[in-house]
Amino acid sequence: MRAAHAKAALPQSSSFPPSGKDSRGIKDLVPGTYFVSGIDTDAGKTAATGFIARELLALGRKTITMKLVQTGEEYAQQGVLKDHPLSVDIRVHRRIMGCGFPEDAAGLTAPQAFSFPGSPHLASEIDARAIEFARIEHSLAVLESRYDYVLIEGAGGLMVPLTRKLLTIDYAAQHHWPVIFVANAKLGSINHALLSLEALASRSMPLAVFAFNLYDAWQTPAVIVEDTQAFLREYVEKNAPQALWLDVPILDI
Repeated sequence: MRAAHAKAALPQSSSFPPSGKDSRGIKDLVPGTYFVSGIDTDAGKTAATGFIARELLALGRKTITMKLVQTGEEYAQQGVLKDHPLSVDIRVHRRIMGCGFPEDAAGLTAPQAFSFPGSPHLASEIDARAIEFARIEHSLAVLESRYDYVLIEGAGGLMVPLTRKLLTIDYAAQHHWPVIFVANAKLGSINHALLSLEALASRSMPLAVFAFNLYDAWQTPAVIVEDTQAFLREYVEKNAPQALWLDVPILDI
């Protein structure tokens, strides 16, 4: 029988760093539109997106978040939200950020939503409605005209298909969005993160922020958490020195 490993002792917290204080380099993030992706569906992108937006707002930066394509949305009808202004992930962003926006009610922050909880390409096929990229791009243009920072959260990882012919990573590359990449502490994160970073590099996509999400670290042996964090940080510092490193704390959401 293998000896039991100590779990990482990380406190649960609903508090954020004091408003206006630097959150490990976030103050150095230049204004613009950023694409948020991660190692997989459960990387913690939603929490990281909300947290980064919250920190930018605390620094006095005009910031809003957007969901590229929302799936698994009970209020989705005909590819858009009906009878409810917020998608499930945008609702989490707003809880973390502690505020709402008029653009939410206008449908600009989740312009495409599908009911089936799967990859966008499959969800749109099951709902019998193609993704309306023109609607996404119109919504983004409006947000960019009003805010200094727009954080676009993707669905799943970089290689998730939006259609049978278009991957998420290629859509983001076409728009030249710098990437905020989210990894967590679970076993396998190193492999998934390095493969994703190589995919970004092969497309000359800039890594702006590497966010290490601690939300599920308590479920993982402490030795794995510590080694994963140290290994990935050293790798990023060596291979993407321009990127900001951010540790995302455990949030009570």
